[in-house]
Amino acid sequence: MNITEILGRCDHTLLLQTATWEEIRAICDDGMKYQTASVCIPPCYVKQAKEYVGDRLAICTVIGFPNGDSTTAVKCFETAEALREGADEIDMVIHVGDLKAGNDDKILEEIRAIKKVCGEKILKVIIETCLLNEDEKLRMCRIVTESGADYIKTSTGFSTAGATREDVALMRANVGAHVKVKAAGGIASLQDAEDFINLGADRLGTSRVVKIIKNTDNGGY
Repeated sequence: MNITEILGRCDHTLLLQTATWEEIRAICDDGMKYQTASVCIPPCYVKQAKEYVGDRLAICTVIGFPNGDSTTAVKCFETAEALREGADEIDMVIHVGDLKAGNDDKILEEIRAIKKVCGEKILKVIIETCLLNEDEKLRMCRIVTESGADYIKTSTGFSTAGATREDVALMRANVGAHVKVKAAGGIASLQDAEDFINLGADRLGTSRVVKIIKNTDNGGY
């Protein structure tokens, strides 16, 4: 698998609490240079980033991040505001407590409400796999499939662990054909990236892949 293909699936990510505009601008520069799928950044930087990159790069942002415990109304407002300021893609976090409590219909309704706000814009649903058992992961595959969302995503990268190969394979096998898979968190090498893609991940949430490419002189491996 060539580097260009891997980079084209990466949401080049910077979501640290300490992120400054200068750092966000730098990953936007990297995203444009290396032709990543998007940059994934905090909502407070969406407007500035979109004005900076124009149509040269997709801007992704996060909603209900990282805990997912905002109300649906707040998540919908966050989504609408992000889109108004120029976001092209939305990554939302479910409320894991609702899943643990068996409130599947509530989660489904919330995702549908946020997708309605998104319209044709891409919506990815973060389910935080590291906090879920297998039954809960399978239930989320069903919920996301029924919701109209575009992607199911493993992780925020802010909990106890990130994506695993087993979880990506499970998600790909159990979501509908129209739902894509995003692996995020802990993608530390080009081999990790290739493995996740081969297992069915259409997107990778990572800050490291571009850094690896920048630090190497060869164009492949």
